[in-house]
Amino acid sequence: MSTEEVLICDAAAVEEGGKGVRFPLTAGGEDGTGFVVRYNGIAYAYLNRCAHLPIELDWAEGEFFESSGLYLMCSTHGAIYAPESGRCEGGPCRGGRLRPIAVKERDNQLFWQPDDYLRPARA
Repeated sequence: MSTEEVLICDAAAVEEGGKGVRFPLTAGGEDGTGFVVRYNGIAYAYLNRCAHLPIELDWAEGEFFESSGLYLMCSTHGAIYAPESGRCEGGPCRGGRLRPIAVKERDNQLFWQPDDYLRPARA
């Protein structure tokens, strides 16, 4: 496994239960996006693809949480996910989960770590 890390953004850009930050990547050879959110003070990153249907979750750029700030929600069919695990907690995604992305917070910045499936975006 590679130890390469890819900068996402300044850590301060991701507010507790607030807007997330999208970042480009390649998933299984296809262009896509990941996103990072903060929940209970911890940054979590996922592939921006609903477990129900392969569509992006956010209803406006960076808007992943539903109104209470407790769950991530797919804007299309209302599937909801636990932000700390990516596990489906309700809606049409039952039994599914979001694809996690390894994220590290260091020196007031957030980085993600590519793996065999998720790679940096093509130039």
